[in-house]
Amino acid sequence: MPQSNSAAPPYVLTSESPVPAPRYHDPAPTPEPRRKPRGAFASYRRLFATPGARAFTAGNLIARLPMGMFSVSAVIMIAGAYGSYALAGAVTATGLAATALVAPFTARLVDRYGQARVAVPATVVAVLGSVALLLCVHHHAPAWTLFAAYAATATTPNTGGMSRARWAHLHRDDPAAVHTANAFEQAADELCFMLGPVLAAFLCAALFPEAGTLIGAILLLSGVLVFAAQRATEPPVPPRTGRARTPLRTPGMPALLAVFLSTGAVFGSMEVVTLAYVDGPVAGALLALQAAGSCAAGLAYGSVAAPGGGVRRRLLGCLAAMTALMSLPLLAAAGSGSLLALAGALLLAGMATAPTMVTGMTLVQRLTPAAQLNEGMTLVVTALLGGIAVGSATGGWTVEHTGAGSGYAVPVAAAAVALVVAAATGTGAGTAKARLP
Repeated sequence: MPQSNSAAPPYVLTSESPVPAPRYHDPAPTPEPRRKPRGAFASYRRLFATPGARAFTAGNLIARLPMGMFSVSAVIMIAGAYGSYALAGAVTATGLAATALVAPFTARLVDRYGQARVAVPATVVAVLGSVALLLCVHHHAPAWTLFAAYAATATTPNTGGMSRARWAHLHRDDPAAVHTANAFEQAADELCFMLGPVLAAFLCAALFPEAGTLIGAILLLSGVLVFAAQRATEPPVPPRTGRARTPLRTPGMPALLAVFLSTGAVFGSMEVVTLAYVDGPVAGALLALQAAGSCAAGLAYGSVAAPGGGVRRRLLGCLAAMTALMSLPLLAAAGSGSLLALAGALLLAGMATAPTMVTGMTLVQRLTPAAQLNEGMTLVVTALLGGIAVGSATGGWTVEHTGAGSGYAVPVAAAAVALVVAAATGTGAGTAKARLP
């Protein structure tokens, strides 16, 4: 058989040549659509599949854990060195008040100049304040130096707010993902404030009295450095268009802050009343159980798609549930008085707080302009801190004058006030530029 010329076409048609069947390339297989993860927490797996999410979350959690350590560490350290719980309480209260005043301004700088540019130097100042407090206590310096040193820690940035701002930026077109992210952040808050005091007490007892403050400062600085290094997920700084007004002047925000103030009173009074009612080491375990219930409920709430009905209606429902569930510890204390019954009541009561906070934070993101999101969420934290202080004082007064059992009426009343304020003021209603459903 003669060989064909290599330059010849593959087929030469003649009258005797059969017409070859045309060649067709098999089409490339159509890729199957990527299946969304299924399961109870599939929404969280999708959330952390976002590029860079795991890195900034890891740094944020490291930085947030000391938030539950510093107060306990300071009380143990100061009371041990000076023999006065009154002094220790006054110093920590001063730091709380200073934080309430300074934090909104720090957040405003974050919104104006960016998270990394402000958070790192602000954290350095706060860490220096913690180290100064440690040295003053160690060398038994005059009492006034303790107040000055602890007040310097007020520049600590709101790492939880910055993390929520990143989620809101990354998923600005996906309200369901923002809902899940807010639930995760609230659960992280509960977890850090549950583990922080335990870790602080252990370090101060196992190592030396200043260990809790020292290690807390190291964790704070390390976590913020890791968090700030993740520049790819940092929200861009919006262009400055004149002098921006404070979020306090945003319609609906003052009423929402009043709701958070009352919600903080629930937290503060519940803690003081439980400590007085149990009056022993078991009280810490019961409070941790309440926080665990809130953490679990927050994760479960975020694992489902954002419920329908609008954010405002959901907030009213959550506040109503919180008011009802907060009555359970009161009933347990007034009934059998069993610590086991109280433990179950606190677990159930805690399950109402995280969904309320998640929905409230979603409403803050709806009301606050994107360029002021950090300041808006920090104002919420300030309202919560103020409410905690009021609730602690009111709960303590009630316990002293009417008994520990009846003190559980204070968180019920505070939750009811939050519900009435939200319902009477139409919290969050009528916002023209809503970004979330």
